[in-house]
Amino acid sequence: MFDVLTDSFKSAINKIRFSDDEKALKNALETLKKSLLKADVHHKVVKELLTSVEIDTKRAGVGQRQFLRAIKENLTKVLSANGNQGFVFAARPPTVALMMGLQGSGKTTTTVKLAVYLKLRKKKVLVAACDLQRLAAVEQLKQLCAANEIDLHYGEKDPVKIAKDALKKATDEMYDVLLVDSAGRLAIDEELMNELLNISKTLNPHERFYIADSMSGQDALKSAQSFHEKIGITGVILSKYDGDGKGGIALGVASQVGVPLRFIGTGEKSADLESFIPDRIVSRLMGEGDLETLAEKTSAVIDDKEAKIITKKIQKGEFNFNDFLTQMESVKKLGSMKSIIGMIPGLSQVAGQLKDFDFENSVEMKRIKAMISSMTKKERFSPSLLNNSRKRRIAQGAGLSQMEVNRFFKQFENASKMAKRFSGKGGMASMQSMLQGQNSRFPR
Repeated sequence: MFDVLTDSFKSAINKIRFSDDEKALKNALETLKKSLLKADVHHKVVKELLTSVEIDTKRAGVGQRQFLRAIKENLTKVLSANGNQGFVFAARPPTVALMMGLQGSGKTTTTVKLAVYLKLRKKKVLVAACDLQRLAAVEQLKQLCAANEIDLHYGEKDPVKIAKDALKKATDEMYDVLLVDSAGRLAIDEELMNELLNISKTLNPHERFYIADSMSGQDALKSAQSFHEKIGITGVILSKYDGDGKGGIALGVASQVGVPLRFIGTGEKSADLESFIPDRIVSRLMGEGDLETLAEKTSAVIDDKEAKIITKKIQKGEFNFNDFLTQMESVKKLGSMKSIIGMIPGLSQVAGQLKDFDFENSVEMKRIKAMISSMTKKERFSPSLLNNSRKRRIAQGAGLSQMEVNRFFKQFENASKMAKRFSGKGGMASMQSMLQGQNSRFPR
C-alpha cells in the first residue's frame, strides 16, 4: 500500500552519493517533489516537507544518511497531530464511537472491521445500525456482523432512537464498546448534518471517526474538513488504502484536517484494519518494515498457551496436519498476506508483487485443504504413517496426481525442518541472517 511513496523516497535518496554535494541535494529534492506530487500529496504539504528536509540536511551536513534522517524526522512531524492514536477506551465503559462518512466511502465495512479489531483484543462490542438512508445498509450490517460474530442492534424508523436504545443496551449488558454506523449522503447537506448532530448530542460519543475513501484523493480531505467544522471529528480512518490510489492522501490528513489519522484499511478482509502510528508508518515508508505492529497483530490472534504448545511440537518434530490447519485459521485472522509481508524488514518489494494474491482462496491452498480432507484422523495426527498406498488414496480423494501429493508432503516436511531450526537455540539469529541476505533497505 506504500509502494509508490516508498519508491519515491528511495529514488530521491539514491541521488545523493557523496557528502557535501549541494547540487546532488537539489536534484534529490526535485526528484522527491515530482514523485510526491505524482503520488497525490497536497502541494502545500510537499512544499513544507521539502523546505524542512533541505534545512535540516544542510544543518547536519549534506550526505545520504543526513538526508534520510531529515526525511524520517520531518515525515513523522507531517503525519502527527494533536489527539489520540489507535483506539482509546473511556475510563468507564461503554466507549462510544460514532462512525461518519459519505456514501460509498466504505463506512459500514470499516465499522465492522473496527469491531473485529476490538474483538481480537478481547473487547465486547455492540454495533448500532443507524444508517436508514441507504437501501440494504442494515441488511449489509446484519450479514457482516453475523459472519464475524459481532452483536448488532437495529430498528426501523428513527436513527436517534435506535442510537439511544443501543446505548442503553450497551450499558445494561456491560459492553466495552458501542460502534454507531450513521447515515451518509452522496454529498454533504443540511439534512445529513442535522441527523448526525442529533445522534451526537444524544450519545455524547467519546470518538467521532470520519471514514475517508483513499480512492477519492484530495476530495476526501476536503469532506473531512467540512465534517470537522460542522460536527467535530476526533480522527480519520482511511478506507480502501490497498486499492489503486497513489497513497499521498495519508500524508495530508494531520496537517490539513488538524486531527490524527487513526486507522487505515489495508485490504478487503475483516481483519485488514491497522492502527496508524506515525513513527511506525515512516519506518514502512522507508522500507524498514514494522515489526512492532506485526507483533501486536500476531499476539492479538495467537493465544500464548497455544503458541507455546505449537513451539514445543515443532522443536520435537511433532507438528502435524491438524496443527497446520489450526495455524492457517489463525493466519486468516491476521489479514491480507500483502500487508503482513510488508511489515517485515526488507520484504516490501515482495509485498508489492502480492497485490492481487488471495492466500486463503489460492489454487495451492485449495489443493492443500483437499488433500488434508482426504486423510484419516490418524494420518492427520501422524504424518509418518503416509506410505505410497495411502498417498495414492489421498490423491484420488483430492482429485490430484500422486506427484502433486508427493510434492506437497515434501514441502511440508522441509517447512517443518526449517521451523524446527528457527525455533531452537540461535533460531532468531539464523532468521535475522537470512533476512539480511535479502534486505534491500535504505542506508541507515
